[in-house]
Amino acid sequence: MHHRPERHDHAEAHDHRRLGRELDLFDTDPLIGAGLPYWLPDGAAVRHALEEYVREAERRAGYRHVHSPVLGKRELYETSGHWTHYGNDMYPPMDLGSEQVVLRPSLCPHHAVIYRSRPHSHRDLPLRMAELGGMYRSELSGTLGGLTRVRAIQLNDAHVFCTPDQVAEEVLAALEMIVRAYEVLGITPARYRLSLPGPGGKYVSGPGLWKRSTALLTEALERSGIVYEAAEGEAAFYGPKIDVQVADVAGRESTLSTVQVDFHQPERFDLRYIGADGAKHRPVMVHRSIIGSVERAVAHLIERHGGSFPAWLAPVQVAVLPVADEHLPDAAALAHRCTALGLRAEVAGPERGTLAARIRGARRIPYQAVIGTREAADGLVALRLRDGRRLDPLPVGDALARIDALVRAYRTTLWDEVAA
Repeated sequence: MHHRPERHDHAEAHDHRRLGRELDLFDTDPLIGAGLPYWLPDGAAVRHALEEYVREAERRAGYRHVHSPVLGKRELYETSGHWTHYGNDMYPPMDLGSEQVVLRPSLCPHHAVIYRSRPHSHRDLPLRMAELGGMYRSELSGTLGGLTRVRAIQLNDAHVFCTPDQVAEEVLAALEMIVRAYEVLGITPARYRLSLPGPGGKYVSGPGLWKRSTALLTEALERSGIVYEAAEGEAAFYGPKIDVQVADVAGRESTLSTVQVDFHQPERFDLRYIGADGAKHRPVMVHRSIIGSVERAVAHLIERHGGSFPAWLAPVQVAVLPVADEHLPDAAALAHRCTALGLRAEVAGPERGTLAARIRGARRIPYQAVIGTREAADGLVALRLRDGRRLDPLPVGDALARIDALVRAYRTTLWDEVAA
């Protein structure tokens, strides 16, 4: 009993809605609307760092990035099956002359059309298509909260068009990307879930295809060595999926990352490739999202780290703290050197209070660079790390090179003791 208030206090202190406002990361306004948060500069910095990591990881894994519009004709979603099976989560169509257009609830129909727009040979496959794209879900107002349930979503989405024989390898590769991303983000999944269909009419028909899809996902999970649980009623309407579940500070689970196998949409859009035999064949679509929606990912990161993000994600990575006014020019020069390296730095001068007060104010910033008379005279910097460690004064160039290397490597540690 004595521990319950502690857990409650910890959960409240780490609640991303409270921290998001306290740390000036994001906010909402009734004039913009419920479920439509806006991002302040520090929140946008976290978001952009996350997006850049994902894009680079995808490029290294052989993905090509595309851009597609957030609107589509109603017929697009009738073809994909969304209109029939997902219509309750979509916004009403808008009339444009004799046509109706819809805010998209997912990116896969657009990507299927992009694939279809050019002929493909078996030599082109697997074709890995990625996009950080906007989509819209008509969430009920009672379900909205902070960044976890929103109406406008930026999704880290990708679709791999491949032969049936390539599916298991592509699913396995996607799972490996997810594991690596969680390592650099410093987060731990609550569990891996194999999401299967349940009773009811919300799923497309085709028992044979569902069985094949489930077998391919199961094979990849078994080969990966990942422990997983099967859950009925959690599949997408077009196929089974692997969901990576995370838990918030209150213990509530949500899905962050997914890998899905889809035989349905390639058939609906009549997707083809020319095989080695010269005949037309149907590709398989593997849907995968490494970090899911940017909004939900940042919400989880805020709560997991209490606002003290890994250095590569932190809105401000280096706080430059001049001891007195006469050290301000040297502090500004140090901040400029940080910026030239691509590091996010901020000078917190004496106008913000005593040095002790400024150090407390910068407690969530990974690196605090104190500049006093000795440091200014000798071209040194005295670094304080967020975890309380104080390093001996170092030449400015050496200190910044070390920080830059840790950030570029997406390290979750603040200092490399071996190099020290």
